[in-house]
Amino acid sequence: MKDDVQQRVKPPIASASVSPTLDDLFARSAARHPDALALCDPANKHRITGQPAQRLSYAEADRTVSALAAQFAAAGLPAGSVIAVQLPNTVEYTLTLLAAWRAGLIVALLPQLWRHAELTDALNRVGARAFVGASRIEIVDHADLVMNAAAEAFSIRHVFGFGTSLPEGMTPLDPVIAAGNDAAPDLVCDARKAAIVSFDVTPDGLLAVPRSHVSLIAGGLTVLLESGLPQGARLMSAVIPSSFGGLASSIVTWLLSGGALVLHHPFDPQALETQFRDEACDTLIAPAPAAQRLSESELLDGLPTLRHVVGLWRTPERVSSSADWPAGQTSFTDIYLFGEAGLFGARRSNDGAPVAVLPGPHGAPRNDPGSRIAGEIILTPKGTLALRGPMVPVNAYRPVPKSDNPLTAAPAVDHVDTGYAARRDRLTGAIDITAPPAGIAAVGGYRFRWHDLDQWAKRLAAGTMLTALPDQINGYRLAGRASDNARAREALVELGLNPLMTEAFRDRKQAD
Repeated sequence: MKDDVQQRVKPPIASASVSPTLDDLFARSAARHPDALALCDPANKHRITGQPAQRLSYAEADRTVSALAAQFAAAGLPAGSVIAVQLPNTVEYTLTLLAAWRAGLIVALLPQLWRHAELTDALNRVGARAFVGASRIEIVDHADLVMNAAAEAFSIRHVFGFGTSLPEGMTPLDPVIAAGNDAAPDLVCDARKAAIVSFDVTPDGLLAVPRSHVSLIAGGLTVLLESGLPQGARLMSAVIPSSFGGLASSIVTWLLSGGALVLHHPFDPQALETQFRDEACDTLIAPAPAAQRLSESELLDGLPTLRHVVGLWRTPERVSSSADWPAGQTSFTDIYLFGEAGLFGARRSNDGAPVAVLPGPHGAPRNDPGSRIAGEIILTPKGTLALRGPMVPVNAYRPVPKSDNPLTAAPAVDHVDTGYAARRDRLTGAIDITAPPAGIAAVGGYRFRWHDLDQWAKRLAAGTMLTALPDQINGYRLAGRASDNARAREALVELGLNPLMTEAFRDRKQAD
């Protein structure tokens, strides 16, 4: 078994100066311990997709990755083209990403909540050549959603799908995996080239943000080293990798650790607890507010193998006011996420309180004087927080010249202004993040402009109200009021908006 895997993986990198790709990291682990557990599906996968749960060794995952990569190449997708992915948090998502990278493709990460309007905009914006989806996710006919969006994206040439009862025109990928063809394209990929495209919402609208393998690895190393995760860690991720922060904190961290990645499709606490116990995981990666809720419910106290909790904050302005982490056997690391611009981590002290974050260069781990610089935190003259470093895609956020003269160059900058309001404490010198970017609201991981919310409300019937209210857990929550809630929901669906918007008009009796 080990010899078979070693024959398929790429030769070792010749020079330490050459950065590995994400597929290189996976191939190295597959060669070292092919029979070790690599990926594990959510225990309740059948409820989510109708498919049975899988447990894959590195050798099995490697064969599947090669089969999928061969299928993408056979479909005529040239290296460097964009393949869009919208899948639940199951092994198919991870395998598709690895296969796309093995085939030299760029993956466009599409949030699971996005529906027709947002999907079509994103697909056309990046010129995606292919789209990968699932037959269903929960109660949503996902295949139908994917086909409708692909029909309005003129660049799409192929639509692939996992699951049963796929519509005509959607190429099934499950038979490809079952056939086991491992004739993957023999490519030498440059880690400095784009690996993904994610999407950020800025005051100017939707922004496509490309990132290289090097940039993703820099983000994953920050999470891995700051949280003190060991090599060979058994990670449970309750974060869908449809954003830079989610991907770097879960899949990239797993690839760097070379251990096992156990997946949980958020969010079922009972299923999470059962699977965490069964797989003897030592690390939980989850949205920070959810992790704190699990701690308050004492669920985490009953997990004897738990040693590390990595909490992702999509509302970094709330970290300083969050509850202290209970002292005990587990460590807790705050991961501050700033849209798609970047992240940094800060492992909590023994008393469980958030640690002070100072401006300037920061290493990983932060408190180790010998650690390498992971990035730099800057306070701008405008009173906002900016990021600089190897994971920060400066060119994607480079301001467009306001002059009509096409020869006028954009201002030279080496950092990204996140827009988050911040100030420096006069006594401690620590940074206090006080507010999200002006004009932007977020419901959990879904970001939108206040301007767009107003425009959507105007498309509804007279007297209808749609607004965002502050929420302790998610940042904001949407609330709507209409004389006919059912009709308001139908109108938002017709606009192609996602369930967060439509459910703002849920009937109060049903909500209770």
